[in-house]
Amino acid sequence: VSQQMLEQVLRELQPLCTAEQQFIEKFFQLSPTAADLQGLEVSEQYILSSPVSQSSLQLDTSLNRQKEPTTQVLCELFSCLEPELRGFLDVCNKVHPFGCLQVLVTLNDSIFEMWDSSSALPSSFLNTALGNMLLLAKSSFNKCIGTLCKEIEEAKMPSKMKGGILPSVSRFEEFVTFSEEVFRAARRRRELDKAHLRLAGSVFSSINSLPSANLKVNTDMVMMENFHHIHCFLCQKEIHCLEGKKREAQQRYSEHLEKYVIKYLGQPLEKLNHFFEGVKARLAQGVKEEEVSFQLAYSKQELRKVIEKYPGKEVKKALETLYRKIHKHLSPEEKLLPVVWQAMEQELIQQYQEFEDLIQRCYAGSGIAMDFTMGDLLNYFSSITLSN
Repeated sequence: VSQQMLEQVLRELQPLCTAEQQFIEKFFQLSPTAADLQGLEVSEQYILSSPVSQSSLQLDTSLNRQKEPTTQVLCELFSCLEPELRGFLDVCNKVHPFGCLQVLVTLNDSIFEMWDSSSALPSSFLNTALGNMLLLAKSSFNKCIGTLCKEIEEAKMPSKMKGGILPSVSRFEEFVTFSEEVFRAARRRRELDKAHLRLAGSVFSSINSLPSANLKVNTDMVMMENFHHIHCFLCQKEIHCLEGKKREAQQRYSEHLEKYVIKYLGQPLEKLNHFFEGVKARLAQGVKEEEVSFQLAYSKQELRKVIEKYPGKEVKKALETLYRKIHKHLSPEEKLLPVVWQAMEQELIQQYQEFEDLIQRCYAGSGIAMDFTMGDLLNYFSSITLSN
């Protein structure tokens, strides 16, 4: 509603100011000079392209206080216009938490339309007044983005957080969704693109700070879910300026998925994994493959002891426990359980193949073999997936 009211106010201002300017020029026999027209064009370019800073909240003196008599008369007639517009914009900004976006778009589009109109030359007075309002709107917009970035970066994680999407990610998603709708038909979106990049950087910083938050849940799991959520969201929105962030989110999601899988995968076959890590370390130190079994800690007898601790039935039970644990950790909204479970399966298969390879190379002819086969392992995963 506030946006519609602002649009109506601006629509009614233009013909009013233009008509008044034309009357004054005709009545007092004043006419804009070539220099005046050039000044208007320069003013327009300055207004639309000017970055906002403290010094630019007022237009340059040569633009803001044009000395031609017509403008002086209009300034006297409409002396209350700028203060009233400022007050009205302030009200519009407060109607919605992101009301400054609507104000910025409306003012931008209004100035574009005013200059695109061929019906009459825009009033130099109105041009300057709206220019000042636009700079004010840009300043309000930048303050809003700065506040939001700070809010996201300084957000404290709930001490009892059990995973799921972080509040900072939801806040970013809320802003992007709202702003894209507001700017959908806007003539200009440079300010919004800059804001998107600033906010995305703040959200990524917020997620990256999780390891220092002392969460009671696995940090890699939370980071994996949140980067996955951001990637899916940005894929859906297709925002050109955020393509780089979308790729980065996908990369970070993959990294933390791998870390999460590797950390939890050590549990089902932990002692086997530890034993063969030691074997690989001996090989890396230069011990010959056929001599590894003569190392006391890695003898055939020690290997048999470790293998005996992992009969097929126990491995399946350990995998079932692992599945329940992952299911409990992951938030159902992201639907990552099948992805994580498949990654677990691939990683465990790779581990199993590596174990078998090391047995063949370092314990050849010993008759030592795992208690379960590759086929058994695949059946365990399939059975667990189907039963849940």
